[in-house]
Amino acid sequence: MARAIEWIEPDGAVGVLRLLDQTALPLEERMLEISSVDELIDAIQRLAVRGAPALGAAGAYGVVIAMQQAAREGWDQQHLADAITRIAYARPTAVNLAWGARRVDAVRGGGMELVLLEAHAVAREDEAANRELSRLGADWLLATLGDRPLRAITHCNTGALATSAWGTAYGILRELHDRGRLEMVHVDETRPLLQGVRLTSWELQRDGIDHVVQCDGAAASTILRGLVDFAVIGADRITANGDAANKIGSVGVALAAKRAGIPFVVAAPYSSVDERTATGDEIEIEERSDAEVLQFGGVSVAAPGVRAFNPAFDVTPHDLIAAIVTERGVVEPSDADVPLFMTETTRD
Repeated sequence: MARAIEWIEPDGAVGVLRLLDQTALPLEERMLEISSVDELIDAIQRLAVRGAPALGAAGAYGVVIAMQQAAREGWDQQHLADAITRIAYARPTAVNLAWGARRVDAVRGGGMELVLLEAHAVAREDEAANRELSRLGADWLLATLGDRPLRAITHCNTGALATSAWGTAYGILRELHDRGRLEMVHVDETRPLLQGVRLTSWELQRDGIDHVVQCDGAAASTILRGLVDFAVIGADRITANGDAANKIGSVGVALAAKRAGIPFVVAAPYSSVDERTATGDEIEIEERSDAEVLQFGGVSVAAPGVRAFNPAFDVTPHDLIAAIVTERGVVEPSDADVPLFMTETTRD
């Protein structure tokens, strides 16, 4: 199983955050060793590390990195606090990044040892949550669709590369595969940066799971032709009413699934639930560089002067979602206006 993010402490050396540079996959398995705030923010913004749960761990370990740099360079407390805030908001749509940074920052007064222990806890709990939600999601699908081999469609990357370990929506696929109940996966290529074809397919191949890659524009047809039994995606943020933000194109998959009468499932750890955001209308949608749309391999494929609209995410309304799976259980959204997720903890 690939490790997208881990803290390492070489013999006699100060600990560093090691990331698998996902911009280089699948052609090269390149590791990055992060020891400064600017290096971490750069890795987050150019998607060297990505995926909501992995960003939660990055935010958590980012507090450790900021404290180390503050000690090396003699920062005052305000400078340190500002650096942690920069990490927390390096990408605006995924709630986990700020959640991880804030959780660990809350124990900063206890010193470096306590902060590092808390960051380790964030990563460890994420893996446990992913394994549990995968079990629950597989159980729900087999109970809903029958105990038989199933065909799936997935959008974006939600495997070990997007998490501390194991995976969310991908974890459900892996769980079904391990039970002998996964026949085939249709993998959408997924913008931005083709994360489905570059990352999800790479993980499926390593895990020996039968799959095909398709362009995003083929997803609706694949569903309406009856070639898959369910759709499963991850989420970068789930609002109180069950609306879910995921990579751009997710809404189209949900609409087709609704028309075809097959389950559209969202899988994410509970840390991706933002109880304080009432609906998806309140989620800030990250917009990325024109070059990701207008260039291929660094070469322009558009006429001079053409501009691009490149949102990284869209928001699927809760009434299109058959089930939301977290480690706490499975929720089946409805048209009711009652919040699905009530505030249990304070998230500043």
